[in-house]
Amino acid sequence: MIRAPSPTIIADYERDGVIHIPQFLSAEEVTSVREELTRYIRDDLASKPLDARTLEKDEKTVRNLWRLEQHNAFFKRLAEREDIRRLVAPLVHGDPAMAGVETFNKPALIGSGVPYHQDNAYFCQEPPDMLTIWIAIDAVTAANGPVFFIPGSHKNGMKPTRPSGVRGNSIGLAEIPDVPLSQQICGLLAPGDATIHHCETIHHSAPNTTPHSRLGLLLVYRGGHSRTNPTLKAAYTAAATATPPA
Repeated sequence: MIRAPSPTIIADYERDGVIHIPQFLSAEEVTSVREELTRYIRDDLASKPLDARTLEKDEKTVRNLWRLEQHNAFFKRLAEREDIRRLVAPLVHGDPAMAGVETFNKPALIGSGVPYHQDNAYFCQEPPDMLTIWIAIDAVTAANGPVFFIPGSHKNGMKPTRPSGVRGNSIGLAEIPDVPLSQQICGLLAPGDATIHHCETIHHSAPNTTPHSRLGLLLVYRGGHSRTNPTLKAAYTAAATATPPA
């Protein structure tokens, strides 16, 4: 059972735009997630629409799974858990609405990087009361492509964007922020740990060139009061058309 957030956790999230939740899932739950992802890729994925996944450059290894809440009952139930909704509610300033369940697989040796970006360039929500719970299924180390977050960057609004040309991450920041890695928060996680980040927190990750995979499961929620911003949506649509996820 995941506890409701303490005032300290809420304050840290509001200040930094990212928080670390140790043991978000138990070892048994991590095993269940891993087994179901393996089964889904093996048995179900071929029958799903092409946009249910993004492949790595080898055109066969899964980079991302998308819309798992639509394609898989196990992950829909997980994202609808009342204890997770109770955790999320004060962070999205209202009744949380599930917006997506997806993965970033970062497979060993060939896992591609993610450019500097803000998730709301994809989500396009106003007000930006939206977040992602990033759950480590594999250990996330300094070497296998951890996510780096720029603390406090969610307070400065949306930055100019440009198409990135990266499948699965088609829109990134127009300019790389002048913030050294030493001043960024690195999401080093044991299996079952999670980070939660605001949709306008700037973040990125390097490729995985190690022999160890870096599988992450993402649960995305928005406040039920948020609405789509048409200007942001138009920019995202143009970038996704130029570089489709599939």
